[in-house]
Amino acid sequence: MRAPTALLFAVLVLSACDRTPDASLSEQELDVLITGGLVFSGRSGEALRRADVGIRDDRIVLVGDASGASAAVTLDAAGNIVTAGFIDPHTHSLNELLGEDTKANLNYLHQGVTTVFNGNDGGGPVDVAGVAATLTRGGIGTNTALYVGHGELRRAVMDGENRAPSDRELADMAELVRDAMRAGAFGLSTGLFYAPGSYSTTEEVIELARAAAEFGGIYDSHLRDESNYNIGVVAALEEAVAIGREAGIQVHIAHIKALGVDVWGKSQEMIEVIESARASGLAITADQYPWRASGTHMRNALLPRHLLEGGIKEYLARLRNIQLSPEERAAVRENLRRRGGPESLLVVVSADRSIVGRTLAEIAAERGSPADEVALDIIRQGSTRVASFNMQPRDVEAFMVREWVMTSSDGTDGHPRKYASFPAKYRTYVRQRGVLSLEDFLYRSSALTAATFGLEDRGCAFEGCIADLLVFDPETFAPTADFGRWDSLSAGVRHLLVNGQIAIRDGEYTGALAGQVLRRAD
Repeated sequence: MRAPTALLFAVLVLSACDRTPDASLSEQELDVLITGGLVFSGRSGEALRRADVGIRDDRIVLVGDASGASAAVTLDAAGNIVTAGFIDPHTHSLNELLGEDTKANLNYLHQGVTTVFNGNDGGGPVDVAGVAATLTRGGIGTNTALYVGHGELRRAVMDGENRAPSDRELADMAELVRDAMRAGAFGLSTGLFYAPGSYSTTEEVIELARAAAEFGGIYDSHLRDESNYNIGVVAALEEAVAIGREAGIQVHIAHIKALGVDVWGKSQEMIEVIESARASGLAITADQYPWRASGTHMRNALLPRHLLEGGIKEYLARLRNIQLSPEERAAVRENLRRRGGPESLLVVVSADRSIVGRTLAEIAAERGSPADEVALDIIRQGSTRVASFNMQPRDVEAFMVREWVMTSSDGTDGHPRKYASFPAKYRTYVRQRGVLSLEDFLYRSSALTAATFGLEDRGCAFEGCIADLLVFDPETFAPTADFGRWDSLSAGVRHLLVNGQIAIRDGEYTGALAGQVLRRAD
């Protein structure tokens, strides 16, 4: 399987989207006309150009001079950028899309995102067909693509137990993968760092990835280790490469990073592993969110994995009723050290409101107890999310400029990445630091992602493309969310269309629920 180059990605998007304009354009009214903007086509290396964009139904039918055309709705884009709507390959927005009050997915619309992926980190639904039907019936604000999740497969078939599957159980999981792929899943996602995925062997994952590969699916993986918790980040990356080769499947690395003080500077070695694999013919890519802090549950950051066996009720009961062994306590302290110490963990979501917005170091100092003991007390109280400041800027930027790295959010409650990743990347790495050009940022946020995942007719802004379109003000497009106010909608999106329907007009949500559940192309 040849690794697509940046040029090939552009060709793939071009071949999918470049259609002949409607010859009868002058005789029919457009549904929407966007006038006077600077248009980025989605082709890698192509500069912006001033043009009008005409839409009929869900398609772009004109890019150029529309002075002779009429339209039911005209949107002024003077001084603005017009580009394909952004595509986020790693979110955790499925619950929002399923919720009556949150299905508009406003936090993504206001980032300029028109398509989100769900089911990452091994958490994808087993019943893809059922979830897709529910989403379609209720209406959704953004498009979404679904993975089937390895962790959910293990829970469905093995009750999440810490053991190897029997031959029958492995066969059952593989058949569930095939069912999900038939229902339109984009592939298999794994969260090998998290229980119960962490209980699996490489061979188990290969067998399930082979089932997804039968349908042209993708293997999307949260690596078994992004630091040195177990096998180390480089070995974990090599495991993903081995899975791709053995299963004959395209590989995508979720939120690539070098997490923790012990692996800072490992970005170069990781880049070499991926580029060697690409040179040998493996299709492998990665996504990245533009923050130094990751976000996770405190339990996942600090506890040994065997303590998390079973569901939430089981492990909480276990933690509340046992004393950790000296070895387990030492493991908690070591995990805290590799994360950068108690001052690097900021509590962002907790039932105990008194500790939100404070670091573990501050909480421990107030209580007069060691940080590891305080952390265990907090974990025993229930779910607590932390922002973990564990990445080095030099590593973040080293990954960001590789041709196979695209933009994502990994959006979770408590972290501003859920509301602000795309505008934050633009403000920090385009406008302030100049790490990426404007065109490169746009390409990595749409066209590259569309081509990587086979999203036909999306990620582009020329004739024939589906009208997922973003119009944003380059001066005001910016995050308003931060770690003190993580759920503030971003600014600067002037207009946004999803499948040809206007979702945001003049900065305001219109109430449209024009999103679709996308299916993996055969």
